[in-house]
Amino acid sequence: MDQLQSLRGMVDLLPDQTNRWQAVEAEARNHFLKARVLEIRTPLLEATDLFARGIGENTDVVGKEMYTFLDRGQRSCTLRPEGTASVVRAAIQKGMLTNGKHRLWYNGPMFRYERPQAGRQRQFHQLGVEFFGWSSSLVDAEAIALAWSLLKTLGINKLVLQINTLGDSTDREKYRSTLINWLEKNFENLDKDSQKRLHTNPLRILDTKIPATQELLKEAPKLLDSISESSQSRFKDVQDALAALMIPFSINPNLVRGLDYYGHTAFEIISTQLGAQSTLCGGGRYDGLVEKLGGPSTPAIGWAIGMERLMLVLAAEANANPIGKAASLITEKKPDIYLINQGELAEKISLKIAVNLRQEGLVVDLDSSGGSFAKQFKRADRSHASWALIIGDDEAIKGKGRLKNLRGHSAQKSQSPIEKIVSLDNYISIVDQVRN
Repeated sequence: MDQLQSLRGMVDLLPDQTNRWQAVEAEARNHFLKARVLEIRTPLLEATDLFARGIGENTDVVGKEMYTFLDRGQRSCTLRPEGTASVVRAAIQKGMLTNGKHRLWYNGPMFRYERPQAGRQRQFHQLGVEFFGWSSSLVDAEAIALAWSLLKTLGINKLVLQINTLGDSTDREKYRSTLINWLEKNFENLDKDSQKRLHTNPLRILDTKIPATQELLKEAPKLLDSISESSQSRFKDVQDALAALMIPFSINPNLVRGLDYYGHTAFEIISTQLGAQSTLCGGGRYDGLVEKLGGPSTPAIGWAIGMERLMLVLAAEANANPIGKAASLITEKKPDIYLINQGELAEKISLKIAVNLRQEGLVVDLDSSGGSFAKQFKRADRSHASWALIIGDDEAIKGKGRLKNLRGHSAQKSQSPIEKIVSLDNYISIVDQVRN
Protein backbone atom coordinates (compact mmCIF):
# COMPACT_ATOMS: atom_id res chain seq x y z
CA MET A 1 0.00 0.00 0.00
CA ASP A 2 1.34 3.43 -0.95
CA GLN A 3 2.22 5.74 1.92
CA LEU A 4 -0.27 8.55 2.32
CA GLN A 5 1.10 12.04 1.67
CA SER A 6 -0.21 15.53 2.32
CA LEU A 7 -1.67 17.33 -0.68
CA ARG A 8 0.64 19.64 -2.62
CA GLY A 9 0.77 23.05 -0.97
CA MET A 10 -0.68 21.73 2.31
CA VAL A 11 2.12 21.81 4.87
CA ASP A 12 2.33 20.23 8.32
CA LEU A 13 3.65 22.35 11.17
CA LEU A 14 5.69 20.05 13.39
CA PRO A 15 6.06 20.74 17.14
CA ASP A 16 9.22 22.85 16.89
CA GLN A 17 7.64 25.00 14.16
CA THR A 18 4.34 25.23 16.03
CA ASN A 19 6.14 26.52 19.12
CA ARG A 20 7.65 29.35 17.07
CA TRP A 21 4.31 30.24 15.53
CA GLN A 22 2.64 30.29 18.95
CA ALA A 23 5.32 32.61 20.32
CA VAL A 24 4.76 35.06 17.45
CA GLU A 25 0.98 34.81 17.78
CA ALA A 26 1.20 35.47 21.52
CA GLU A 27 3.28 38.58 20.85
CA ALA A 28 0.69 39.76 18.31
CA ARG A 29 -2.19 39.06 20.70
CA ASN A 30 -0.54 41.17 23.39
CA HIS A 31 0.20 43.92 20.85
CA PHE A 32 -3.46 44.10 19.77
CA LEU A 33 -4.67 44.04 23.38
CA LYS A 34 -2.74 47.24 24.09
CA ALA A 35 -4.51 48.95 21.17
CA ARG A 36 -7.92 47.61 22.18
CA VAL A 37 -8.19 45.55 19.01
CA LEU A 38 -10.43 42.55 19.71
CA GLU A 39 -10.21 39.08 18.18
CA ILE A 40 -12.87 37.66 15.85
CA ARG A 41 -12.98 34.09 14.50
CA THR A 42 -14.88 33.24 11.33
CA PRO A 43 -15.56 29.90 9.55
CA LEU A 44 -13.14 28.44 7.04
CA LEU A 45 -16.03 27.69 4.69
CA GLU A 46 -18.28 30.40 3.25
CA ALA A 47 -20.84 30.81 0.49
CA THR A 48 -19.00 31.35 -2.79
CA ASP A 49 -21.04 34.46 -3.53
CA LEU A 50 -19.41 36.24 -0.59
CA PHE A 51 -16.05 36.25 -2.36
CA ALA A 52 -17.44 36.69 -5.88
CA ARG A 53 -19.21 39.88 -4.74
CA GLY A 54 -16.62 41.03 -2.22
CA ILE A 55 -13.29 40.35 -3.89
CA GLY A 56 -14.53 40.74 -7.47
CA GLU A 57 -15.34 38.16 -10.13
CA ASN A 58 -12.62 39.50 -12.44
CA THR A 59 -9.79 39.05 -9.96
CA ASP A 60 -7.32 36.18 -10.22
CA VAL A 61 -8.35 35.04 -6.73
CA VAL A 62 -11.98 34.42 -7.72
CA GLY A 63 -11.35 33.46 -11.33
CA LYS A 64 -8.43 31.06 -10.87
CA GLU A 65 -7.43 30.37 -7.30
CA MET A 66 -10.42 29.54 -5.09
CA TYR A 67 -11.24 26.10 -3.73
CA THR A 68 -14.93 25.94 -4.66
CA PHE A 69 -17.33 22.98 -4.63
CA LEU A 70 -20.98 22.02 -4.25
CA ASP A 71 -21.99 20.61 -0.88
CA ARG A 72 -24.65 17.90 -0.45
CA GLY A 73 -27.33 20.56 -0.56
CA GLN A 74 -26.02 21.69 -3.96
CA ARG A 75 -24.85 25.00 -2.47
CA SER A 76 -21.68 26.51 -3.88
CA CYS A 77 -19.14 26.74 -1.05
CA THR A 78 -15.60 28.09 -0.96
CA LEU A 79 -12.70 27.71 1.44
CA ARG A 80 -11.91 31.30 2.36
CA PRO A 81 -9.09 32.73 0.20
CA GLU A 82 -8.64 35.82 2.43
CA GLY A 83 -9.94 37.14 5.73
CA THR A 84 -11.57 40.52 5.12
CA ALA A 85 -14.75 39.40 3.34
CA SER A 86 -15.52 36.86 6.07
CA VAL A 87 -15.03 39.44 8.83
CA VAL A 88 -17.29 41.91 6.99
CA ARG A 89 -19.95 39.21 6.52
CA ALA A 90 -19.84 38.34 10.22
CA ALA A 91 -20.05 42.01 11.26
CA ILE A 92 -23.09 42.55 9.02
CA GLN A 93 -24.84 39.32 9.99
CA LYS A 94 -24.40 39.87 13.74
CA GLY A 95 -25.50 43.52 13.60
CA MET A 96 -22.14 44.83 14.82
CA LEU A 97 -22.03 47.74 12.39
CA THR A 98 -25.22 49.31 13.74
CA ASN A 99 -23.76 49.18 17.23
CA GLY A 100 -20.75 51.50 17.14
CA LYS A 101 -17.24 51.29 15.76
CA HIS A 102 -14.97 48.28 15.97
CA ARG A 103 -11.28 47.39 15.83
CA LEU A 104 -10.97 43.66 15.11
CA TRP A 105 -8.20 41.18 14.39
CA TYR A 106 -8.15 37.60 13.12
CA ASN A 107 -5.67 34.81 12.55
CA GLY A 108 -6.03 31.55 10.67
CA PRO A 109 -5.70 29.47 7.51
CA MET A 110 -6.72 30.65 4.04
CA PHE A 111 -6.75 28.67 0.79
CA ARG A 112 -5.71 29.54 -2.77
CA TYR A 113 -4.89 27.19 -5.61
CA GLU A 114 -1.61 28.60 -6.85
CA ARG A 115 1.91 27.34 -7.41
CA PRO A 116 3.54 26.59 -4.04
CA GLN A 117 6.84 28.31 -3.32
CA ALA A 118 8.86 29.45 -0.34
CA GLY A 119 6.62 31.48 1.93
CA ARG A 120 3.51 30.77 -0.15
CA GLN A 121 1.43 27.60 0.09
CA ARG A 122 -2.05 26.57 -1.01
CA GLN A 123 -3.09 26.52 2.62
CA PHE A 124 -1.51 29.62 4.08
CA HIS A 125 -2.12 31.67 7.18
CA GLN A 126 -2.95 35.32 7.64
CA LEU A 127 -2.87 37.58 10.67
CA GLY A 128 -5.11 40.54 9.91
CA VAL A 129 -6.76 43.66 11.29
CA GLU A 130 -10.01 45.40 10.27
CA PHE A 131 -11.17 48.82 11.52
CA PHE A 132 -14.88 49.62 10.95
CA GLY A 133 -16.53 53.01 11.33
CA TRP A 134 -13.71 55.54 10.95
CA SER A 135 -13.21 57.60 7.80
CA SER A 136 -10.43 59.83 9.11
CA SER A 137 -7.02 59.85 7.45
CA LEU A 138 -5.57 59.67 10.97
CA VAL A 139 -7.12 56.21 11.36
CA ASP A 140 -5.35 55.16 8.15
CA ALA A 141 -2.10 56.19 9.82
CA GLU A 142 -3.09 54.41 13.04
CA ALA A 143 -3.77 51.16 11.19
CA ILE A 144 -0.44 51.38 9.37
CA ALA A 145 1.36 52.22 12.62
CA LEU A 146 -0.20 49.16 14.28
CA ALA A 147 1.31 46.91 11.61
CA TRP A 148 4.65 48.73 11.55
CA SER A 149 5.07 48.62 15.33
CA LEU A 150 4.06 44.93 15.48
CA LEU A 151 6.78 43.98 13.00
CA LYS A 152 9.28 46.10 14.90
CA THR A 153 8.17 44.50 18.18
CA LEU A 154 8.86 41.09 16.66
CA GLY A 155 12.44 42.21 16.05
CA ILE A 156 12.35 42.85 12.29
CA ASN A 157 14.57 45.77 11.32
CA LYS A 158 14.98 45.95 7.53
CA LEU A 159 11.51 47.28 6.70
CA VAL A 160 10.28 49.57 3.94
CA LEU A 161 6.79 51.14 3.93
CA GLN A 162 5.31 51.95 0.53
CA ILE A 163 2.05 53.89 0.24
CA ASN A 164 -0.23 55.10 -2.51
CA THR A 165 -3.70 56.50 -2.96
CA LEU A 166 -6.28 54.90 -5.22
CA GLY A 167 -8.58 57.89 -4.87
CA ASP A 168 -12.35 57.51 -4.74
CA SER A 169 -14.50 55.59 -7.22
CA THR A 170 -14.77 58.59 -9.56
CA ASP A 171 -10.98 59.00 -9.59
CA ARG A 172 -10.43 55.33 -10.34
CA GLU A 173 -12.99 55.24 -13.14
CA LYS A 174 -11.37 58.27 -14.76
CA TYR A 175 -7.95 56.69 -14.50
CA ARG A 176 -9.23 53.30 -15.65
CA SER A 177 -10.37 54.81 -18.96
CA THR A 178 -7.08 56.65 -19.42
CA LEU A 179 -5.04 53.56 -18.62
CA ILE A 180 -7.06 51.28 -20.92
CA ASN A 181 -6.55 53.68 -23.83
CA TRP A 182 -2.80 53.66 -23.27
CA LEU A 183 -2.62 49.88 -22.78
CA GLU A 184 -4.56 49.25 -25.97
CA LYS A 185 -1.97 51.23 -27.90
CA ASN A 186 0.77 49.07 -26.34
CA PHE A 187 -1.16 45.79 -26.39
CA GLU A 188 1.41 43.81 -28.39
CA ASN A 189 4.15 44.63 -25.89
CA LEU A 190 2.21 43.38 -22.86
CA ASP A 191 2.72 39.93 -21.36
CA LYS A 192 -0.12 37.43 -21.85
CA ASP A 193 -1.59 37.80 -18.35
CA SER A 194 -1.66 41.58 -18.69
CA GLN A 195 -3.36 41.26 -22.07
CA LYS A 196 -6.08 39.15 -20.47
CA ARG A 197 -6.56 41.70 -17.68
CA LEU A 198 -6.77 44.73 -19.94
CA HIS A 199 -10.56 45.02 -19.96
CA THR A 200 -11.38 43.08 -16.79
CA ASN A 201 -8.94 44.38 -14.16
CA PRO A 202 -6.52 46.84 -15.81
CA LEU A 203 -5.25 48.36 -12.56
CA ARG A 204 -3.79 44.97 -11.60
CA ILE A 205 -1.47 45.25 -14.59
CA LEU A 206 0.37 47.98 -12.69
CA ASP A 207 1.31 45.37 -10.07
CA THR A 208 2.84 42.95 -12.60
CA LYS A 209 6.02 41.09 -11.70
CA ILE A 210 7.05 40.63 -15.37
CA PRO A 211 10.23 42.73 -15.89
CA ALA A 212 9.47 43.67 -19.52
CA THR A 213 5.97 44.87 -18.62
CA GLN A 214 7.32 46.74 -15.61
CA GLU A 215 9.73 48.58 -17.90
CA LEU A 216 6.93 49.38 -20.34
CA LEU A 217 4.71 50.73 -17.57
CA LYS A 218 7.24 53.39 -16.69
CA GLU A 219 5.74 55.34 -19.61
CA ALA A 220 2.11 54.66 -18.62
CA PRO A 221 -0.21 57.38 -17.27
CA LYS A 222 0.07 57.76 -13.51
CA LEU A 223 -2.86 57.18 -11.18
CA LEU A 224 -1.86 60.21 -9.11
CA ASP A 225 -2.46 62.44 -12.16
CA SER A 226 -6.14 61.42 -12.15
CA ILE A 227 -6.71 61.96 -8.44
CA SER A 228 -9.01 64.81 -7.43
CA GLU A 229 -7.83 67.64 -5.19
CA SER A 230 -9.84 66.30 -2.25
CA SER A 231 -8.31 62.82 -2.61
CA GLN A 232 -4.84 64.33 -2.93
CA SER A 233 -5.45 66.41 0.19
CA ARG A 234 -6.53 63.32 2.09
CA PHE A 235 -3.43 61.45 0.96
CA LYS A 236 -1.27 64.36 2.10
CA ASP A 237 -2.88 64.14 5.55
CA VAL A 238 -1.95 60.45 5.75
CA GLN A 239 1.65 61.29 4.84
CA ASP A 240 1.79 64.06 7.45
CA ALA A 241 0.46 61.70 10.14
CA LEU A 242 3.04 59.04 9.29
CA ALA A 243 5.80 61.65 9.35
CA ALA A 244 4.60 62.80 12.79
CA LEU A 245 4.82 59.17 13.97
CA MET A 246 8.37 59.02 12.55
CA ILE A 247 7.49 56.10 10.30
CA PRO A 248 9.57 56.38 7.10
CA PHE A 249 7.74 55.75 3.83
CA SER A 250 7.98 56.14 0.08
CA ILE A 251 5.23 56.67 -2.48
CA ASN A 252 4.82 53.85 -4.99
CA PRO A 253 2.44 55.02 -7.76
CA ASN A 254 2.06 51.45 -9.07
CA LEU A 255 0.88 50.06 -5.73
CA VAL A 256 -2.75 49.13 -6.36
CA ARG A 257 -3.34 45.99 -4.23
CA GLY A 258 -4.90 42.91 -5.78
CA LEU A 259 -8.55 43.10 -4.74
CA ASP A 260 -11.35 45.24 -6.14
CA TYR A 261 -12.63 46.65 -2.88
CA TYR A 262 -9.73 49.00 -2.10
CA GLY A 263 -9.94 52.80 -2.42
CA HIS A 264 -7.93 55.78 -1.14
CA THR A 265 -4.98 54.62 1.01
CA ALA A 266 -3.15 51.46 -0.07
CA PHE A 267 0.10 50.30 1.51
CA GLU A 268 2.63 47.49 1.76
CA ILE A 269 5.37 46.85 4.30
CA ILE A 270 8.33 45.15 2.66
CA SER A 271 11.30 43.34 4.21
CA THR A 272 14.72 43.13 2.60
CA GLN A 273 15.95 40.61 5.19
CA LEU A 274 15.74 37.71 2.70
CA GLY A 275 17.91 39.51 0.15
CA ALA A 276 15.20 40.35 -2.37
CA GLN A 277 12.19 42.47 -1.50
CA SER A 278 9.51 40.46 0.23
CA THR A 279 6.06 41.83 1.09
CA LEU A 280 5.21 41.08 4.71
CA CYS A 281 2.05 43.14 5.14
CA GLY A 282 -0.44 44.68 2.76
CA GLY A 283 -3.70 46.50 3.11
CA GLY A 284 -5.67 49.65 2.61
CA ARG A 285 -9.01 51.40 2.84
CA TYR A 286 -12.19 49.77 1.53
CA ASP A 287 -15.08 52.10 2.34
CA GLY A 288 -17.52 50.57 -0.16
CA LEU A 289 -17.18 46.88 0.69
CA VAL A 290 -19.60 46.69 3.62
CA GLU A 291 -22.41 48.28 1.64
CA LYS A 292 -21.57 46.11 -1.38
CA LEU A 293 -22.09 43.01 0.78
CA GLY A 294 -25.48 44.20 2.04
CA GLY A 295 -24.52 46.15 5.15
CA PRO A 296 -24.86 49.81 6.09
CA SER A 297 -22.53 52.36 4.53
CA THR A 298 -19.40 51.91 6.67
CA PRO A 299 -15.88 53.31 6.21
CA ALA A 300 -13.23 50.67 6.84
CA ILE A 301 -9.52 49.97 6.59
CA GLY A 302 -7.53 46.80 7.18
CA TRP A 303 -4.37 44.83 6.52
CA ALA A 304 -3.01 41.29 6.62
CA ILE A 305 0.35 39.68 7.30
CA GLY A 306 1.26 36.35 5.71
CA MET A 307 2.50 34.12 8.51
CA GLU A 308 4.61 31.82 6.32
CA ARG A 309 6.55 34.75 4.87
CA LEU A 310 6.80 36.35 8.31
CA MET A 311 8.36 33.20 9.81
CA LEU A 312 10.97 33.08 7.03
CA VAL A 313 11.91 36.69 7.70
CA LEU A 314 12.08 36.09 11.46
CA ALA A 315 14.39 33.12 10.92
CA ALA A 316 16.68 35.25 8.75
CA GLU A 317 16.60 38.02 11.36
CA ALA A 318 17.44 35.54 14.13
CA ASN A 319 20.34 34.18 12.09
CA ALA A 320 21.66 37.71 11.54
CA ASN A 321 21.28 38.63 15.22
CA PRO A 322 21.28 35.55 17.52
CA ILE A 323 20.72 37.67 20.64
CA GLY A 324 17.97 39.85 19.19
CA LYS A 325 14.21 39.82 19.79
CA ALA A 326 13.43 37.68 16.75
CA ALA A 327 15.85 35.01 17.95
CA SER A 328 14.34 35.03 21.44
CA LEU A 329 10.88 34.50 19.95
CA ILE A 330 11.62 31.60 17.63
CA THR A 331 14.40 29.83 19.55
CA GLU A 332 13.16 26.66 21.19
CA LYS A 333 12.30 27.15 24.85
CA LYS A 334 14.50 24.99 27.10
CA PRO A 335 13.14 22.94 30.03
CA ASP A 336 13.81 24.25 33.50
CA ILE A 337 14.24 20.70 34.82
CA TYR A 338 14.90 17.35 33.18
CA LEU A 339 13.63 14.75 35.64
CA ILE A 340 15.83 11.64 35.56
CA ASN A 341 14.47 8.59 37.35
CA GLN A 342 15.10 4.87 37.62
CA GLY A 343 13.33 2.20 39.63
CA GLU A 344 9.68 1.31 40.18
CA LEU A 345 9.17 3.55 43.23
CA ALA A 346 11.23 6.37 41.70
CA GLU A 347 9.10 6.37 38.56
CA LYS A 348 5.87 6.69 40.52
CA ILE A 349 7.20 9.51 42.71
CA SER A 350 8.74 11.30 39.71
CA LEU A 351 5.39 11.56 37.94
CA LYS A 352 3.86 13.20 41.02
CA ILE A 353 6.82 15.56 41.39
CA ALA A 354 6.73 16.55 37.70
CA VAL A 355 3.02 17.37 37.88
CA ASN A 356 3.46 19.48 41.01
CA LEU A 357 6.50 21.36 39.70
CA ARG A 358 4.60 22.15 36.48
CA GLN A 359 1.75 23.51 38.59
CA GLU A 360 4.29 25.79 40.24
CA GLY A 361 5.20 27.19 36.83
CA LEU A 362 8.35 25.26 35.87
CA VAL A 363 8.85 23.57 32.51
CA VAL A 364 9.61 19.95 33.38
CA ASP A 365 10.68 17.24 30.94
CA LEU A 366 9.96 13.85 32.56
CA ASP A 367 12.06 10.97 31.28
CA SER A 368 9.72 7.98 31.17
CA SER A 369 12.06 5.68 29.26
CA GLY A 370 13.14 3.50 32.17
CA GLY A 371 16.63 3.58 30.70
CA SER A 372 19.94 3.70 32.52
CA PHE A 373 21.05 6.83 34.33
CA ALA A 374 23.81 7.29 31.73
CA LYS A 375 21.35 7.30 28.83
CA GLN A 376 18.98 9.61 30.66
CA PHE A 377 21.83 12.02 31.42
CA LYS A 378 22.67 12.13 27.70
CA ARG A 379 19.05 13.00 26.89
CA ALA A 380 19.06 15.65 29.61
CA ASP A 381 22.16 17.15 28.04
CA ARG A 382 20.56 17.19 24.57
CA SER A 383 17.41 18.83 25.95
CA HIS A 384 19.50 21.85 27.07
CA ALA A 385 17.62 21.84 30.37
CA SER A 386 18.99 24.15 33.03
CA TRP A 387 18.75 21.55 35.78
CA ALA A 388 18.48 17.80 36.22
CA LEU A 389 16.58 16.30 39.14
CA ILE A 390 17.80 12.75 39.75
CA ILE A 391 15.69 10.23 41.62
CA GLY A 392 16.48 6.55 42.12
CA ASP A 393 14.69 4.14 44.43
CA ASP A 394 17.15 5.02 47.24
CA GLU A 395 16.35 8.72 46.87
CA ALA A 396 12.64 7.94 46.69
CA ILE A 397 12.75 5.99 49.96
CA LYS A 398 14.68 8.77 51.72
CA GLY A 399 12.52 11.54 50.21
CA LYS A 400 15.65 13.30 48.96
CA GLY A 401 16.66 13.98 45.35
CA ARG A 402 19.77 15.31 43.68
CA LEU A 403 19.39 18.61 41.82
CA LYS A 404 22.23 19.24 39.37
CA ASN A 405 22.91 22.52 37.61
CA LEU A 406 23.57 21.72 33.95
CA ARG A 407 24.05 25.27 32.73
CA GLY A 408 27.49 25.72 31.17
CA HIS A 409 28.39 22.12 31.87
CA SER A 410 28.18 18.90 29.89
CA ALA A 411 26.58 16.10 31.86
CA GLN A 412 29.00 13.73 30.15
CA LYS A 413 32.15 15.49 31.38
CA SER A 414 34.08 14.06 34.28
CA GLN A 415 33.86 17.33 36.17
CA SER A 416 30.53 17.22 38.00
CA PRO A 417 28.19 20.22 37.81
CA ILE A 418 26.91 21.91 40.95
CA GLU A 419 24.75 19.44 42.89
CA LYS A 420 22.29 20.04 45.69
CA ILE A 421 20.30 17.66 47.85
CA VAL A 422 16.63 18.66 47.92
CA SER A 423 13.54 17.46 49.73
CA LEU A 424 11.15 15.81 47.29
CA ASP A 425 8.18 17.00 49.35
CA ASN A 426 9.20 20.66 49.31
CA TYR A 427 8.26 21.77 45.80
CA ILE A 428 8.56 25.45 46.61
CA SER A 429 12.17 24.98 47.72
CA ILE A 430 13.00 23.21 44.43
CA VAL A 431 11.36 26.03 42.45
CA ASP A 432 13.27 28.68 44.40
CA GLN A 433 16.62 26.98 43.78
CA VAL A 434 15.93 26.56 40.07
CA ARG A 435 14.84 30.17 39.63
CA ASN A 436 17.60 31.66 41.76
